[in-house]
Amino acid sequence: MRIALFSDIHSNIHALNACLSHAREQSTDQLAFLGDLVGYGAAPAEVMDVIMFHASKGAWVVKGNHDEMALGMHNTSEMEGSIGAEWTRTQLSKSHLDFLENLPLVLNREGCLLVHASAKEPGDWTYIDSEMRAGLCVEVADQEWGVNRVFTGHVHHQVLFYQTAVQKMMRFIPTPGIPIPLSKQRPVVATIGSVGQPRDGDTRSMYACYDSEQNTLTFHRVQYDFAEAAQSIRAAGLPEKLAHRIEHGR
Repeated sequence: MRIALFSDIHSNIHALNACLSHAREQSTDQLAFLGDLVGYGAAPAEVMDVIMFHASKGAWVVKGNHDEMALGMHNTSEMEGSIGAEWTRTQLSKSHLDFLENLPLVLNREGCLLVHASAKEPGDWTYIDSEMRAGLCVEVADQEWGVNRVFTGHVHHQVLFYQTAVQKMMRFIPTPGIPIPLSKQRPVVATIGSVGQPRDGDTRSMYACYDSEQNTLTFHRVQYDFAEAAQSIRAAGLPEKLAHRIEHGR
């Protein structure tokens, strides 16, 4: 099975549509959305309509911290995030909010754990930004779920953490479009990046494809109309910083 993995869409319909189109060209069989569907961007209702449609066709979806914020369930000290969450809530219908509320924090599918942040206490929204945190994540995935593949988002960067022969986690920065062979025995944690708000200085959108038969993971970068996405943020009256992030990829 070829699984397309999307995370941190952040209400960016321009980026989401571009990534979905790219994924179709890769002949993917299954879609998985790893949280933060909304927040920051100017098209929360449009994004929710697209994801709910795919969920009705069998796509897998988990909840992110910004999805909780849109429900009023999670606070943040970040001004832009708080303003964006309040505005987002006013844009969503009851069916959108009900969908977000009922999303799980974790899904175990095809021998993979899908989670927005860490498998270790997923509701604490821990960033997988170090080898130590990646190690704790795969340890819990193995002990509680019996899997050694974890796909996650939250950090807005594309990184593969893998366990060496001496059970030490190592960090690998992927090259977009190049399949990475995975060992079936050695645990991995992949942070698949952000569809809607890249933060590595590259404006291109991010997602990844996991081939469970070939046991490979391919990270992708996708061009999209980020200028139009930024303009829609300004037109909605959201903070300028959010448009600037889209235009500069950081």
